[in-house]
Amino acid sequence: MTVASTASGLLAMLQEQQPQLKKYALHNLNSLADSFWHEISASISTIESFYEDEYFEQRELAALVASKVFYYLGEHNDSLTYALGANSLFDVLEDSDYVRTLVAKCLDQYIALRKTREGEGATAIDPRLVAIVERMLDKCMQDRKYQQAIGMALDSQRLDKLQEAIRKSENVPGMLAYCFRLARTHVDKREFRQEVLRLIVNQHQGLHSPDYLTVCQCLMFLNDPQTVANILDKLIKGDKIEALLAYQIAFDLFENENQLFLLNVRDRLPEARAGSSSGGGENTETTEQNGMMDVSTSAEAATNVEDSQDNIYVDRMGKLKGILSGETPINLTLQFLYSRNKSDLLILKTIKHSVETRNSVCHSATIYSNALMHAGTTVDTFLRDNLDWLSRATNWAKFSATAGLGVIHRGHLQQGRSLMAPYLPQDGGTGGGSPYSEGGALYALGLIHANHGEGIKSFLLESLRKTNNEVIQHGACLGLGLAALGTADDEIYEDIKHVLYTDSAIAGEAAGIAMGLLMVGSASDKAGEMLTYAHDTQHEKIIRGLALGIALVVYGREEEADTLIEQMTRDQDPILRYGGMYALALAYRGTSNNSAIRRLLHFAVSDVSDDVRRAAVLALGFVLCSDPTQTPKIVSLLSESYNAHVRYGAAMAVGISCAGTASSEAISLLEPLTSDAVDFVRQGALMAMAMVLMQATEAREPHVSVFRRQLDKIVSDKHEDTMSKMGAILAYGILDAGGRNVTISLQSRTGHDRVMAVVGMAVFTQFWYWYPLTYFVSLSFAPTAFIGLNHELRMPKFDIISDAKPALFAYPAPTAPPSVNVNIKLPTAVLSTSGRSKSKAKKDTDAKTKAEKQPDTSSQMDESSSGKEAAKDGSEAMEVDSAVEKKAVNPEATSEVLSNPARVIPLQEKYVRFPEGCRYAPVKRTPAGFVMLRDLEPSEPVELVSTDSPASPAPAGGANGAPAAAPIPMGGVDLEPAPPEPFVYVP
Repeated sequence: MTVASTASGLLAMLQEQQPQLKKYALHNLNSLADSFWHEISASISTIESFYEDEYFEQRELAALVASKVFYYLGEHNDSLTYALGANSLFDVLEDSDYVRTLVAKCLDQYIALRKTREGEGATAIDPRLVAIVERMLDKCMQDRKYQQAIGMALDSQRLDKLQEAIRKSENVPGMLAYCFRLARTHVDKREFRQEVLRLIVNQHQGLHSPDYLTVCQCLMFLNDPQTVANILDKLIKGDKIEALLAYQIAFDLFENENQLFLLNVRDRLPEARAGSSSGGGENTETTEQNGMMDVSTSAEAATNVEDSQDNIYVDRMGKLKGILSGETPINLTLQFLYSRNKSDLLILKTIKHSVETRNSVCHSATIYSNALMHAGTTVDTFLRDNLDWLSRATNWAKFSATAGLGVIHRGHLQQGRSLMAPYLPQDGGTGGGSPYSEGGALYALGLIHANHGEGIKSFLLESLRKTNNEVIQHGACLGLGLAALGTADDEIYEDIKHVLYTDSAIAGEAAGIAMGLLMVGSASDKAGEMLTYAHDTQHEKIIRGLALGIALVVYGREEEADTLIEQMTRDQDPILRYGGMYALALAYRGTSNNSAIRRLLHFAVSDVSDDVRRAAVLALGFVLCSDPTQTPKIVSLLSESYNAHVRYGAAMAVGISCAGTASSEAISLLEPLTSDAVDFVRQGALMAMAMVLMQATEAREPHVSVFRRQLDKIVSDKHEDTMSKMGAILAYGILDAGGRNVTISLQSRTGHDRVMAVVGMAVFTQFWYWYPLTYFVSLSFAPTAFIGLNHELRMPKFDIISDAKPALFAYPAPTAPPSVNVNIKLPTAVLSTSGRSKSKAKKDTDAKTKAEKQPDTSSQMDESSSGKEAAKDGSEAMEVDSAVEKKAVNPEATSEVLSNPARVIPLQEKYVRFPEGCRYAPVKRTPAGFVMLRDLEPSEPVELVSTDSPASPAPAGGANGAPAAAPIPMGGVDLEPAPPEPFVYVP
C-alpha cells in the first residue's frame, strides 16, 4: 500500500475546472486531513468557497474537510459550524478525538441554548444541531447505554427522549430510580425538575407494581397531597403487606418535616368509621324453613366479615393519621432518647465549677449547653441538682433558662403545657410572676411543639393577645412561629403583625422572625409588606428580624425568588443586604447552584459591611449542604482572609455543611481557626468543629480526643477570653447533643431537605446578635436510631448485625472523675535484671562483712543467704514474667449485634444488615430510621421490647394521690416554697 508523503498534489487538483477532479481531491483530503492538516490549511479559503457555492455537488464533503482543518487549528467554534454543514457526512458514530470533541461541543452549545430558550435572549436552535444531538441519543439507546441517554436528556431538557430512554430500558424501575436521583441532585431549574418528577410519577403509574415510596417522595416535591392521600387510602385497604408499605411511606414523609404538607395529606384521607357497611344481616325473623335459615346464617357471616374488615380499616386509618400528625414517631423518638441517654453530667459539673460566678455570659452558656446535651431526653437532673446556682439567672438570662426546659422536653406534646404550667402566664395574661420567666415559658412551649403545634397554637395566640408586656410578647411570637411553622395561618399572621406595628424593638424583632417562620417557603406577597415596613422603622433589631423573616418566606423557591433577592442585595441598608445573603442561602439550600455560589462569593469579597461579608460566606454552607465534600475546597482561601468576619463565616459554613461527617478536610481547615488571634473566630471554629465531630469516635477520627482536651483547657483557663470560653461551652453541648444520640442533618435519608432543620440552623446563626436564639439549633437535631416496627406499630425483639468494628461507632467513654491527691509514697518499679544485679552486689557485700565477723561459719551462712536470695530473685522474676503473659491482647471484634431499637449513626447505615434466618424483613431497601417489618413467621408469638418511657408530670395538685413535681425555680426573685405533700388529717 502506497503511503502519501504530501498533500500538495491533491491541493493542486482543487484548482482544476472539472468537478470530478475536485471531488476526488476532496475525498482523499478528507482521509488525509489528520496527517496533513497543516498543508491543507494553506488552501482553506478554496475549500470554504466550495462549501459556499450552492451549485457545487460536494458542498457537504468540503464542509467536512474544512471542519477537520479548523479542529486541528484549535478553532472549535468554526469547526462545529462546518461540521453542521456536513450534515449526514459528520458521523457521530466514528471513534476519533475529532468526533468526540465536536459532539461534546455540540451538546454544550445545545444545552446552553435549551436553557435560555424561554429567556429574553432566546435564539432559534439550528435544526442541524438538533439532528446531531438526537443521533447521539439514539446511538446511546442502541448501545443499551440508557443511563448516558438519561443524563443527556436531562441536561438538554428533552422530556421526550427521557421518556423514550426509560421505556426502552430493560430495567424500568431501576432507570426511574436513577432518574429520580439525578433530578434531585443535578437539575438546576426548579420548573424543569418538577416536570421530570411528574414524568417519573406517570411512568410509575404505568408499571404493574409501582414503587410507591419513590412516587410519594416525588409527589411531595410536587406538593400534591391529594394524590398521596389516594395512594395511602388504596394501600391500607389492601393486605397486611400493603398496609405496612403505607405506614412506611408516612414515616418517610414525616422525616422531611413539612408540617403543612403532612396535615394536608391527613385532612384529605377519608373519615373511617366502624360499621359503615350496610349489609342487611338482621333477617332472622323468618325461620320457618331450613332454606331461609341457611340464607340468614350466610348473611350474618357476610356481615361479620364486613364488620371485621371495617374495623381493620378503621384501625389502620387511625394508625396512619397518627404517623402523619407526628404523634406516633415523636413518641417513639422520645422513648428512644430517654432510654438511650448517655449524657455525661460530670462534664457539666466541671464547666460549672470552672466558670466564674460573676460571668453571666458563661453562666448562660452553661445552661444552653445543658439543654442541648439533654435535648429531647426529658432529663433535667443537672438543673434540679444546682438550684442555688441556677437562681443567679436574672432578667433575660432567666428567660433563656426557662426556655431551655423546652429543648430538654421537646416532643412531650401531650404533657408540654403541664410541664411548663408553673412558669406560664395565668389565664393567658400576666400572672404576677416575672415576665422573663413567663416569656421564656411561652418560647419553651414553641420549642416543645415545634412543627407540630396544633394543640398549643390557640393557647399561645390567646397569651399573645392578652398581654402588652414586650418580653412576654417576644416569647409568645417565637413560640407561635415555631408551633405554626410553615402553616401560613392568616389569623396568626395578623396578630403577629399587630405586635410588629407597635414598633417595640424587643417584641418587633421576634415578630419579624415569627412572620418568616409562619410563612416559610410560601413565597407570599406578604414579603413585600415586610420589606416596606423594614424601610419605615428605625429600630435595627426590627429590621434584622424582618430581613431574616423575608429570607424564610422565599425558602426553597430558587429562581422564583431572584427578583426579591436582587432587590435586597442592592439595598443601601446593610442589614437588608445581610438578609439578602440569607435569602440566597435558603432559596437555593442544598442545590449547589453555581449561580448562587458565584453571587455569594462576589459579596464575600466586595461588600463594604463586615456583617454582609460574614453572612455571604456562611450562606455557602446552606447552598452546599447536599455536597459537603465541596465546601472545604470552596472556602479554603476565605478561611485565610485578613478579615476576621470572613474567617468566622468560613468556619461556620464548613460546620453547617459537614456536620456529622468527621471529614478530614473540614478538620484540617478548622484546626488552625480554633487557635485564631481573634476571639469570635475561635468561638465559631470551636462550635463548627463540634458539629463536624458529632458522634465521631477516637477509633474513627483521632482528632476527637485532641479536641475534647482543647475544650477542657479553654474552659478551665481563667485568662481565656469570654467569647472563646462561651464557644467551648456551647461546643460541649453540640458535641454530646441529645444524650449522644442525635446528629445535625439538614437532609433526610430520601434526599429531601428537612425544612425544620434548615430553618433552625439559619435562625441559630443569629445568636451573634441575640443569645436566646441559640436554642434553634436543636431543631436541626436528627435522632440516629434504627426503630423496627410491626403492623401494630410496636417494637418486636430481634437483632441486626453491624459489619464494622464496634469501636468505630461506639459511645464516647465517660469522663473519669478527678483523682484525689494523697501524699502516699508509691513503690518504685524495679526490673528483674536490675533486681538480680542489686541482690548479687548485696550478697557479695554481706559475705565480706560476715567473713570478717564470723570467719568460721561464713561458708554456711554464705550458702544459705545465697540460696534465699536466689530463690527470692527467681520468684520475683517469675512474677514479672507471669504478669506480662497475662496482658495478652484479645483480637478486636469485626462486627457487633444490635438489638431493636438501636443507635445507628448515618455513617454506620451501610454496614447494617439483617442476619440470615431473621424472623423479620424490612419493607424498604435501606434499613435506617423508622423501618416497617414483615413478619415471616406470623403464627409464632411475638415478643415485644419493653422500653422505658419518660415520666409524665403530675397536674398541679398531684394525680391519684401522688405528690406533684416541684417546678425548677428560675431566678432568686421568684423562689416560692414547694406545696406540702398530701396528708390525711386525723382529728
